[in-house]
Amino acid sequence: MSEELTEYQGPATMEKITSLAKRRGFVFQSSEIYGGQSGAWDYGPLGIELKNRISRNWWKEMTQLHDNIVGLDAAILMHPRTWEASGHVENFTDPLVDCKKCKTRFRADQIDPKNLAEKKCPDCGGELTDTRKFNLMFKTHIGPVESAAGEVDNNLIYLRPETAQGIYVNYKNIIQSNRMKIPFGIAQIGKAFRNEIVTKNFIFRTCEFEQMEMQYFVKPGTDVDTFNEWKKQRWAYYEKLGVKMDHLRWHQHGPDELAHYAKDAYDIEYLFPMGWKELEGVHNRSNYDLTRHTEYSGKDLQYIDQENNNERYIPFIIETSAGLTRTLLMILCDAYDEEKVADKGNDDDWRTVLRFHPTVAPITVAILPLMKKDGLAELAQDIRNELKEDFSTDYDQGGAIGRRYRRQDEAGTPFCVTIDYESKDNGTVTLRFRDSMEQVRVPRTELAERLRKEIKEYKRIK
Repeated sequence: MSEELTEYQGPATMEKITSLAKRRGFVFQSSEIYGGQSGAWDYGPLGIELKNRISRNWWKEMTQLHDNIVGLDAAILMHPRTWEASGHVENFTDPLVDCKKCKTRFRADQIDPKNLAEKKCPDCGGELTDTRKFNLMFKTHIGPVESAAGEVDNNLIYLRPETAQGIYVNYKNIIQSNRMKIPFGIAQIGKAFRNEIVTKNFIFRTCEFEQMEMQYFVKPGTDVDTFNEWKKQRWAYYEKLGVKMDHLRWHQHGPDELAHYAKDAYDIEYLFPMGWKELEGVHNRSNYDLTRHTEYSGKDLQYIDQENNNERYIPFIIETSAGLTRTLLMILCDAYDEEKVADKGNDDDWRTVLRFHPTVAPITVAILPLMKKDGLAELAQDIRNELKEDFSTDYDQGGAIGRRYRRQDEAGTPFCVTIDYESKDNGTVTLRFRDSMEQVRVPRTELAERLRKEIKEYKRIK
């Protein structure tokens, strides 16, 4: 970027995004009929399609396009010693204060220092409690009976707060079963759970979320070059998604920000409507994790380099870690646009449009018969059946064609195909482009190939 944006400039607000997400079936508040569950969200028909496409794009980028990266799906429930070794039991905490008057709970590091020093609630002015540490891991019990009071709780177990540890404890299994040689990576997409003190900004920070992580194992001494290479690759990935690149920036962790395991760490930040926030982290985790698991498990997790005189060492780890649900929010905010359709003497002639890249759009092509009668609906259904094997399709025959276009614009559908009387006469259909609203006639027999070409060559207009 030649000049960094200092604040969000665009039509999206969190209120607009939240409203559109519910109205069009992207995201709903969990358990809404009971008043809602804080920090939890349900993904509707368009939301789950968008989420699946984002995860498939990431999975392809991290595994299919790399010969030395394999996948894993580790269990959510892990042996509790895992979290002692990782440092989560001791270090995975946030500073917590409560207001004695209004009972609101705050993260102490997110309160104005003056209010904190004076123990003054930023909401009501009441007295705050002393700061105390709050562990973010959810605790539960495994088995039918909890341990009695005063006894060691042998049935205590945690919901995993991150997916990375499942990769580390399986690292030797994957070397042996897949004959992996360093450098190599292990990728995973999965649920994680954090008992956040404060959940806010829609799905940005929640108690239940999904992570897309890749852990790359390298020989000590090669970690710095590998770290820099992965920074380049992860930045280039967002260009592929068609994201506004001037809404992205790098942030390096300072000495006071570095996690206890990190040698170096950078975040890719995105300019959300609420400001610059972390989207993805690229971390040099050194050999901390495998060293700790060696210590706590008693198992030798050294790598044996058979091509270099059986040299033994504990690998360094370069991590790329992105939130799937946070990426979905970014894609929604980045795609959201409002524009005046045409100057027809009507200042209210505006449309809301989601400019998704076609590879992540929940619906790729909508099939719209101009009329329900005269065989147009049947012809439209035939065309849909031809396309849906290769494309995500939608069918809409209700209302004026302009209104149906607007509905598809709001859903982010890149292409609409209109079937009219000319389609019956000469076998051509109208292909309409979401971003430009341009319409062209295309022979039905060439439609699928034209769609593939347009997807491959897609360039975002604005």
